[in-house]
Amino acid sequence: MVKTKYLGEIRDLLPDLQKRVLPLVNEMDTVDEIIDAYALSFHSRLIYVVDKDRKLIGIISLGNLLRHVFFHYHDSCMDTDNLINMAVSEHARDFTTGSTLTAEAHEDVETVLQRMIKYNVKEIPIVDENKRVIADLTMVDILHHYRKNKKQKAEDRRHRGAEAQSLRKTS
Repeated sequence: MVKTKYLGEIRDLLPDLQKRVLPLVNEMDTVDEIIDAYALSFHSRLIYVVDKDRKLIGIISLGNLLRHVFFHYHDSCMDTDNLINMAVSEHARDFTTGSTLTAEAHEDVETVLQRMIKYNVKEIPIVDENKRVIADLTMVDILHHYRKNKKQKAEDRRHRGAEAQSLRKTS
């Protein structure tokens, strides 16, 4: 197992995370608008449902949306109530799952990573103090950040070694 060293805070990742399209829909958006949001967000398998103030209400997983759009292809032994609910759902709020795991910018990357692993979550919304979605974080983002940090630390060690060697030569 690779032991990680301090990876910084979530806020360290925000400049890169905020460059991409955030998969957001309003709670009253239609199924077509949810599909459009997925089409615009190449990195995510979740859609974040927000209210008029952009506060997080819940998430819609790709699986939930596919079960709705293609419900006639799914198992005929499905729970009838669930099948009816899927068929009559019209707005994003009808698809949201209950409680949603979130992260905040001030949190350590390691803390968020441990939480994501504990709950088997591959992506998580980042919210501000008012629970507004400001970005999202995936496990792939954490891997990129880890790799970048590892390379930077190796470069710093090489630089310090070269400086020390230079000082020894001049003395």
